[in-house]
Amino acid sequence: MKTIFAKSVPGRKGVWPEEPEGQITDFIPENLLRENLPALPEQSELDVVRHFTLLSRRNFGVDSNFYPLGSCTMKYNPKFMEDIANLSGFTDLHPLVPQLRGAGHYTQGALEVLYETEKLLCEITGMDAFTLQPLAGAHGELTGVMLMAAYHNYKGNKKTKIIVPDSAHGTNPASAAIAGYEVVSIESRDGIIDPQALKDALDDEVAGLMMTCPNTLGLFERHLREIVELVHSVDGLLYYDGANLNAILGKMRVGDVGFDVVHLNLHKTFGTPHGGGGPGSGPVGVNKKLEPFLPISRVVKLEDGQFFLDYDYPFSIGYIAPFYGNFGVILKAYAYILRLGREGLIRVSENAVLAANYLRKKLEDYLHIPYNRTCAHAMHEFVASAVKQAQKGVRALDIAKALLDKGHHAPTIYFPLIVKECLMIEPTETESKETLDQFVDDLIEILKIAEENPEAIQEAPVNTPVKRLDEVKAAREMILKEQDM
Repeated sequence: MKTIFAKSVPGRKGVWPEEPEGQITDFIPENLLRENLPALPEQSELDVVRHFTLLSRRNFGVDSNFYPLGSCTMKYNPKFMEDIANLSGFTDLHPLVPQLRGAGHYTQGALEVLYETEKLLCEITGMDAFTLQPLAGAHGELTGVMLMAAYHNYKGNKKTKIIVPDSAHGTNPASAAIAGYEVVSIESRDGIIDPQALKDALDDEVAGLMMTCPNTLGLFERHLREIVELVHSVDGLLYYDGANLNAILGKMRVGDVGFDVVHLNLHKTFGTPHGGGGPGSGPVGVNKKLEPFLPISRVVKLEDGQFFLDYDYPFSIGYIAPFYGNFGVILKAYAYILRLGREGLIRVSENAVLAANYLRKKLEDYLHIPYNRTCAHAMHEFVASAVKQAQKGVRALDIAKALLDKGHHAPTIYFPLIVKECLMIEPTETESKETLDQFVDDLIEILKIAEENPEAIQEAPVNTPVKRLDEVKAAREMILKEQDM
């Protein structure tokens, strides 16, 4: 079958592929046929390989560069997980193949992975049940709030508000609002939730509190027990945003503390790919009182050891994703958990916290660190501020651009909003001491240049394929279609 068709062009016989008479183009409207040969390049295989290899070198990723993007947990993705996810028994499986008996034997392995992953996540978090369907962290947040709403509706509670601290993960207010709740923000005190501010905001219309712990400042909530008791006293629910679970693996199970619902980011804590808009996965765990409302379908294990998908849950919130979630990502997380085991997951947390505190101490004489605490109070990430450098005209954005010239991805900047000229740094557990030391040396050099020659930093980056952009113009005059060259 031919792939290129055009109207006959005089004098070009032999240039166009020969067209079989009475086929294909007889059924294509005249106005859809090409006037000219498509502008496809003619290149050797070697030139094509070199072209795409060059492009790959320009691409910035965790496999090639340090990526201390705070709150995003950009850890290395072990390659053995890709090998497992590419096993033909998984990749060749159609989602509509029957689950039981007959052709169902093809699906038993995949269903067992889903079932066992749910059990492992329950053990890790202290929750009673999980849904693996949510396709991203924010999707998990929305699912969690929908479960909270279903619980209150079932009980006949008139609940209209969700409390979100100003130190919570950035998407929490949006998730609560999309679920139909009024968002009530409370201010932090000394970087953590103020119990008195929480008391003042609580009333019988509060459906729950959405928390990130440790929060976006990298600080653990010291008043956690009191917070749980306060919210439960008005029949509110505690929502745990699992974006920062990397800090507490094996150290605290959120279900044991009193949280009612939690979402996890498999693409953060459990080493699966992250970035570029996906792929993501945001499983949601709940305690017993929320379990009846979990999305359908759910994987059930029968007495004879077979697995099947059960849809018989009359109080379920229904479908929140096609089929069974992002199965390839779930499979990678399952392999990651099995490979590390209980002790390995504990070491993940310990090394992530150690790396963050190491960087914090190395940089405390060069950047302002608003909440400069040690040990358990400063966890897997920390927030620095470029307020001193801003007095010389060098902002956090300029420092971030200069780090690109040094071969490091910039940390998160200007978030959380409660810290001026914010730089949120998260090294994760996967980076070596040599990498961390190089980052410190390069950042200190940038800060010294900012002191002596601020204009040089304001022009960064100068060594990247794309130089300093006019970001305001790019936002206001977006080019959303292909341009003729």
